[in-house]
Amino acid sequence: MKPTVSRRTFFKAAAGAALAATARAQTPAAPKIAGFDETDAGKVKAAAWTPFSDRKVKVGIAGYGVCKFGAAFGFQNHPNVEVASATDLNPAACAELAKVTGARKTYASCEEMYAKDREIEAVFIATDAPSHAELCIKGLKRGLHMASAVPAVFGEDQLALAGDLLATVKATGLVYALFETTAFRPQCHAMREIYKAGGFGKLIYTEGEYYHYMDKHIGSYKDWRVGLPPQYYPTHSNGFYTCVTGGSFTEVACLAMPSLLADNQPGKNRYNNPFATEVALFRTSEGGMARMAVSWDMPGAHGEKGRVYGQKGSFEERYSGQADISKVAQEKPPLPPGVPGGGHGGSHGYLTDDFIRAILLKGRPVCDAACALNTTVSGIYAHLSAMKDGETLKIPQFQL
Repeated sequence: MKPTVSRRTFFKAAAGAALAATARAQTPAAPKIAGFDETDAGKVKAAAWTPFSDRKVKVGIAGYGVCKFGAAFGFQNHPNVEVASATDLNPAACAELAKVTGARKTYASCEEMYAKDREIEAVFIATDAPSHAELCIKGLKRGLHMASAVPAVFGEDQLALAGDLLATVKATGLVYALFETTAFRPQCHAMREIYKAGGFGKLIYTEGEYYHYMDKHIGSYKDWRVGLPPQYYPTHSNGFYTCVTGGSFTEVACLAMPSLLADNQPGKNRYNNPFATEVALFRTSEGGMARMAVSWDMPGAHGEKGRVYGQKGSFEERYSGQADISKVAQEKPPLPPGVPGGGHGGSHGYLTDDFIRAILLKGRPVCDAACALNTTVSGIYAHLSAMKDGETLKIPQFQL
């Protein structure tokens, strides 16, 4: 016998569907954020992935804001990870993060997770940029391995935290990794392998650009992105030197010009920052030069790109030089089955795998604490130089 539907029920259901469709149409579309659509991981070895441990690291994830970074790096897909806990200050975002990652427990804040959860061994901090350093230091002191979205520290006011973070990593012996996506872009990975094999010699000159035109800023917790000094977010460009060589920048002169963007007008941002493009010339720890540019206000300019020029060879789109690099494996290793390369040049999954390997194999991640701080703090000094009309400034050095 077929079920019957009354006219009243039919029209009620139809009206509900129409309202739902209207609500969906009125819901703002998720913002398109540069880098997330760059999912080409480049050349990957054809060999099968080789398991390296039968243990699962129990991980907590903090942060599921505009970028939804907490779920973007594939922790929930990695065979050596169990996502045990999730937290976000927004209850709805926290619930969604837990659902997407399979976390069994949720907490109202990262601090609550630290205080109450005795199961987790590691935490990924994907919160607002100004909170990264303090949350990582607290986590390390709690006995947790820590991974952080960029930057490692935020702005001039947090320069003291750079030393605190490094000292805490040294004192605890725990793993700290900065998830700088440049490190596992195909070009940067190839550059690093060639550099390690001696194919470049010392780098004479390096270029890096992070161009992300934003006539309107991306939404952010407490509007930290409004009027953001470009070189406070320098890691995507600076990584083309630090994540290739493991070196640092020793001094900087940075130039900029006042921006036309509304957020960069006098009195319109908390940083009193008039610039939306800053171009820094660094002296490197090898004695070479590096030109690193970050920009928000150049229409048509986009992407995260870099080139290196060494004593024995150079790399623009590919290697060209005097060294025999025929035995250098420039392609990325395979990821575990089910772990996607992800966005930003297929880097997301590799950063997670690198972090988990460092924990289980007692090694160092590519962008460890020293690399993280040398990559980040140099940008802060670049902005200070720009605010002083290009004055050359010495940059603190960080070593593990």
